[in-house]
Amino acid sequence: MTDTVETWFDQPLLFTIAERHVRGRFVRLGPTLNTIIGAHDYPPVAEKLLAEALVLTVLLGSTLKDENGQLTLQAQTGGGPVELLVCDYRAGELRGYLKFDAERLAEVGPDPTLFALFGEGFLAITFDQSTTAERYQGIVPLEGSSIGEAAEHYFEQSEQIPSLIRLAARHDHEAGCVAGGLLLQHLPEGEVGRDRLHTRHDHPEWEHARTIAATLKDEELTDPAHSLETLAWRLFHEDEVRVDPGVPVTRGCRCSTEYFAGVLAQFPAAERQDMADDAGQIVVDCAFCSRIFPIPLDGISSAD
Repeated sequence: MTDTVETWFDQPLLFTIAERHVRGRFVRLGPTLNTIIGAHDYPPVAEKLLAEALVLTVLLGSTLKDENGQLTLQAQTGGGPVELLVCDYRAGELRGYLKFDAERLAEVGPDPTLFALFGEGFLAITFDQSTTAERYQGIVPLEGSSIGEAAEHYFEQSEQIPSLIRLAARHDHEAGCVAGGLLLQHLPEGEVGRDRLHTRHDHPEWEHARTIAATLKDEELTDPAHSLETLAWRLFHEDEVRVDPGVPVTRGCRCSTEYFAGVLAQFPAAERQDMADDAGQIVVDCAFCSRIFPIPLDGISSAD
């Protein structure tokens, strides 16, 4: 592994093991994560779920080749106490929100299954490419013990890429919420005469890398005493590993008075009048950052 500045919080570490046709990325979220979840009073179960979903969003979003592309992760719930889970990533900007029934969520216990949280739910993963205006979406059942397992099913079914995803989150009384994750994937080799990967999920190179990566402990992913480079070295020190820093992650709620005024301008004047309160303002509540924006009617440029 080549020398590099060590990576700790809020920046993915991308790595490649060329000889085994494996790529991956680590990320550990801390300050940015706490800024996002700090806008809401989430109970422990909800905080952990959203923290892991935000880590997964960064892991998937950092695979985008389009710098201005967007990755959206959204749970379509089916009767569970979690009513809405949505996260998105664009050019390092991250945001996420969780809506739930507090009374029902309190009944599921400290370590619920995905079914207990979502019911018969589904996970939608959407890649939007800004340069080509193309959109790719995969939808898989929310099954298994974690949202990471559901995402593994997405790669297996939609992308036909063998993948391993590990997610972990914990609450530290001093540091707040800390969450980390690993995405490991086996990529096509492109050699004439070799079997395609979607028919070789048992490829020995992949099985070797997956077995090693599976030894990673949750405590290592969330332990700030170990850099992400240290984790990569601990797992894959027998191989030549190339590491590169990813785009730093920041809270990316894109709400503003100007943005909402632009959206409201698309509505007919009569509808805007019906939305307004007695003070002549339309009050918009951003669920992501829990901020309220009063938009004066006379400050909206009419689209009529």
